[in-house]
Amino acid sequence: MDEPASRQRPSNVLSRAARRELGKAFRKDCPRASHADVVLGQGPRDPVGLIELSNGDRVKHLLPLRFGRMSESAFAFFRGTANVQAHDLKGTPFSGIIVQCCGDCHLMNFGGFATPERKQAFDINDFDETFPAPFEWDVKRLAASFVVAARWLEFDPTECRAAALALVGAYHEYIIRYADLHTLDIWYSQITSEALLQQFENDEEFRQRLAKAMEKASRNTSERVFNKLASEEGGRVRIVDEPPLLFHVDTSQFDLERELIPFFESYRETLPADRQALYDRFQLTDFAHKVVGVGSVGTRCFIALFMADDDDPLFLQVKQARASVLEGLAGPPRWASNGERVVAGQRLMQSATDIFLGWASGANGRDFYVRQLRDMKVSADLTGYTPRLLSYYANVCGQVLARAHAKAGQGATIAGYLGDGTSFDDAIAQYAVSYADQTERDFASFQSAIQSGQIRTDTMPAPAEQILR
Repeated sequence: MDEPASRQRPSNVLSRAARRELGKAFRKDCPRASHADVVLGQGPRDPVGLIELSNGDRVKHLLPLRFGRMSESAFAFFRGTANVQAHDLKGTPFSGIIVQCCGDCHLMNFGGFATPERKQAFDINDFDETFPAPFEWDVKRLAASFVVAARWLEFDPTECRAAALALVGAYHEYIIRYADLHTLDIWYSQITSEALLQQFENDEEFRQRLAKAMEKASRNTSERVFNKLASEEGGRVRIVDEPPLLFHVDTSQFDLERELIPFFESYRETLPADRQALYDRFQLTDFAHKVVGVGSVGTRCFIALFMADDDDPLFLQVKQARASVLEGLAGPPRWASNGERVVAGQRLMQSATDIFLGWASGANGRDFYVRQLRDMKVSADLTGYTPRLLSYYANVCGQVLARAHAKAGQGATIAGYLGDGTSFDDAIAQYAVSYADQTERDFASFQSAIQSGQIRTDTMPAPAEQILR
């Protein structure tokens, strides 16, 4: 007897074995060794022009700060030029496997944070550019970031290549492991700080760095930093200004009742019912502009202070969500807003997401996403890293990216494409070295633009007179 239609397997659901075979078949049109190629032939390529193109709708007076941070090194430049590599990736060989990608997958966009249970997990922690795209785009950007960082640390060429190989080798190993797991096992999997300490128990130096980072993260919560970030002023608790990176917006430029309150009401509707009940215990107290990151400098970023009692704070970060650098390169958007795109991508890829993660659009039509500002977050400090330590860190990032791609649903297909050999690993390592060369040439062009006055740099911009509009 035939099964009822409601109980039949959907026609688009393939077994793990079938998905592996599908991935294997993709090798015919896109050999794994072809990923070594750095293709820059998709029309005129002007790195400085591409950077300037990415400045649309950024706060103009903050651009010199953005460029100043990018000018510090080729590594800092790489972090601020996700759109340049996205432009270049469009011309590279395409595996045929589309997955939810991070979009700006470099080594500084990985780190520790709190799960909903306030346990420490390690994962990708930046999804501003997340978008469906070829899985290898994330792998290539991440591998290139390790080579650029290794050169910044003054490692020799063999050590730089070894870091990239450690990254892709771990990704390869763990994507195959995840491909053998049941779907729900992948979805529930996490890479916790405790698991990392156990994994590297035979290397005391790396363990000590991890333990130090964990301890730092445990102090990075709304409650622990309240007295540092806020103080009582005129009977009201306010965020403490630290210009030029943290300052209050001129309230004459926007209306609190007309813009802020409706914004947070709209944001509240994107939270699950239980999180809405939690959020409702807090009241908005203050709101200020905060400059963050390298690639994000110039976008509209704020922190909002909420209070449930005199000593019961919650800091939320409100961050502008612009179009992904992959949009138009990897297909049209699938979401009503870029804030929703960021949140959906983060929830799909991350092992656990912030309990206050949500989105809303401002009265001016700009999209934003919201999350906790202090959520036990911590990122790697590469100062003093040796080649061995960087390779260990690359191994961890490779595990994390494999878990994220597998959770997004393409683990078995990617595993079938990669196979058991090292063709893909070697090709990505070669790509990473070659693209690091390209990054250094682009950085030289960027420095020339600074010297000629085409691009102005600054490290201490004046506070904005107009942020929201």
